[in-house]
Amino acid sequence: MNLEFASAAYRAIRDRIRAQDPQIDEQTLADTVEGLTDVHEILAAILRGALADEAMVTGLKCRVSEMQDRLDRLQERATKRRQIAKDVMVELDLTKLTAPDFTASIRAGMPALVVLNEDDVPKIYWQPGEPRLKRQKLAEDLKQGDEIAGVALADPEPVLSVRTR
Repeated sequence: MNLEFASAAYRAIRDRIRAQDPQIDEQTLADTVEGLTDVHEILAAILRGALADEAMVTGLKCRVSEMQDRLDRLQERATKRRQIAKDVMVELDLTKLTAPDFTASIRAGMPALVVLNEDDVPKIYWQPGEPRLKRQKLAEDLKQGDEIAGVALADPEPVLSVRTR
């Protein structure tokens, strides 16, 4: 609102001075109008705000990068801790662990597809175009009992489930 008013005042004063003195040079006109309005101060404040915002953006980009590194480390640590708990529970044949704030249980996992030799896999299990296995179709057919050369199902890995409700 102040900027609109100041802009209108700036134009009006500049036009009036030009009308009264058509011979005035541009530098003198600019200096005169600048002294009579506060549009320059308003624009300077806006630009200072933009510079401050840009400095914040730079700082936040750095901070976000640092926090992403921290997030990655925490996720990796949580994964390792879950793996340790699962391994110990499987080794001790503990199928359930109940605590006041969570319940953990071990259940049988699903067998995973293992490609033993890609050359032996029948062509119907390859994607058209650039050769790529249809892994989901292969796994489905193997689970239904089909014998397919070059692939097998791995032994199912136990899965750790932790519920907090």
